[in-house]
Amino acid sequence: MSISATVKAIQDIMRKDVGVDGDAQRIGQLVWMLFLKIYDDREQEWELLDESYVSPLPESLRWRNWAADAEGITGDELKDFIDTTLFPGLQNLTAKGDDKRAFVIKGVFEDAYNYMKSGQLIRQVINKIEDGIDFNKAQERHLFGDIYEQILRDLQSAGNAGEYYTPRAVTQFMVERVNPRLGEQVLDPACGTGGFLTCAIEHIRKNDVKTVEDEKTLQGCIHGVEKKPLPHLLATTNMILHGIEVPTNIRHDNTLSRPLISYGPKDRVDVIVTNPPFGGIEEDGIEASFPATFRTRETADLFLVLITHLLKDGGRAAVVLPDGTLFGEGIKTRIKEHLLEACDLHTVVRLPNGVFNPYTGIKTNLLFFTKGRPTRRTWFYEHPYPAGVKSYSKTKPMRVEEFGPERDWWGTEADGFAARQANKQAWCVDIAEIKAKNYNLDFTNPHRDEVESHDPDVLLKQYADLQTALTATRDQIKAALAAALEGKA
Repeated sequence: MSISATVKAIQDIMRKDVGVDGDAQRIGQLVWMLFLKIYDDREQEWELLDESYVSPLPESLRWRNWAADAEGITGDELKDFIDTTLFPGLQNLTAKGDDKRAFVIKGVFEDAYNYMKSGQLIRQVINKIEDGIDFNKAQERHLFGDIYEQILRDLQSAGNAGEYYTPRAVTQFMVERVNPRLGEQVLDPACGTGGFLTCAIEHIRKNDVKTVEDEKTLQGCIHGVEKKPLPHLLATTNMILHGIEVPTNIRHDNTLSRPLISYGPKDRVDVIVTNPPFGGIEEDGIEASFPATFRTRETADLFLVLITHLLKDGGRAAVVLPDGTLFGEGIKTRIKEHLLEACDLHTVVRLPNGVFNPYTGIKTNLLFFTKGRPTRRTWFYEHPYPAGVKSYSKTKPMRVEEFGPERDWWGTEADGFAARQANKQAWCVDIAEIKAKNYNLDFTNPHRDEVESHDPDVLLKQYADLQTALTATRDQIKAALAAALEGKA
């Protein structure tokens, strides 16, 4: 049975339990169980590699000792053990010596809850997890993303908006382009389940990790922050799966709530790669953490200010942002002006519709910039659909191979991308032209023939532009008439 089929079977069992109300609670229930199963799988590996390994968990709380036996405790005995022994034990875990693993586990279970009421159904779920998932198999570790994608679909149907699974093709391309190296501090300030960070881990291991000491260095270089409990738990699990043994740098917090001025030099990082939430509004008071000139409650805008601030000089970022950030005015204009003065926005990859289907149809862009020098010119690359494809879907997602032309065209930042050439997908815009458009970065491809668009977003924007032009013309006419009348008087 596939992992996705196993997850579906587990959820079908949970639907029979009177204590679990809706998809969100089913997911919460599944995730803490998965964490303990995965942690036990990893502990088996650590024990083989290190004879002196000591678990941070008391023996009675380890998955292998209360869950793994299909004929083990069940019914009221199992329910009572989980509620009165397992959860209190994990939520009050203390470290043995300086073992930080205990703090990681305790943090994971601070917001976890056992919703299920039937011990018999709990046993059925545990047995499905034990039989259907073995994360000591490398290929199944990579399928963790499939589990999360299915979780997201269920959360969407439960009415939890704003969580978008970033396709692996996009995360891999972005990480490749910013090219994090061993010893550099890598951050995702809105890390979700850690997809960008696991991609960065794989990239650094592939290119730079040659020794045990190199691996130790890598362990301390990966940083993430996630404000929602469920994605944070998933991110912590994902880090453990990908060899970050003590992921204390994956914090449960809202990066935006800390005053911007309080981030000092020690907080700055070499690489930021992220897909911050967009289309969302932050709670009252969060904007007060930012300078008055950048105050807004729109999440994506605040993250762009934060990212610009957190990069070291010479630091590199790759960020997913919606079209609205590119053409937006008002505070968005001031934010883009600041970005272009503080950083070299050297590349914008414009993605086609449907990349984030089925979660959102919002058009998105990948912004690549380096801090420490102002922007002189920005290259745009319009990513086309593959031949014969009109949109993406769950069954036909974007593939990493599609970014081959961008890779071939990219060049190197060290020489200012001197090898780049304009082509039917790529064009360059000078900073003077960007300033003349009041920092509107919504540049269309000059090499593409104008075709009539039936995209509602495009049509609405065209209508808004026309209304703006008509208003400006009307105001000019009113002013001319007023001046003429004053002259006659």
